[in-house]
Amino acid sequence: MTEGQDKPITDMSFEEALRALENVVRSLESGDVPLDESIALYERGEELRKACQARLDAAQAKIEKIVAGADGAPAGTAPFDADS
Repeated sequence: MTEGQDKPITDMSFEEALRALENVVRSLESGDVPLDESIALYERGEELRKACQARLDAAQAKIEKIVAGADGAPAGTAPFDADS
């Protein structure tokens, strides 16, 4: 069984969930896991992937750049734009 297999995903930090997902991928790629366990690992991996993606999406939504007004003081915020 891989590390983090038994811990509820909701109790994991992003880093723990990502490590657990990496362990699932390694186990599946090794080909040494019986079919039934592979299916369970795949399902766990999909749950971990969704949790990690949701946390990344939430973090990106929180990242905002400060927009300065004419006097140089912060006038508000604008959504983070990774391209600028």
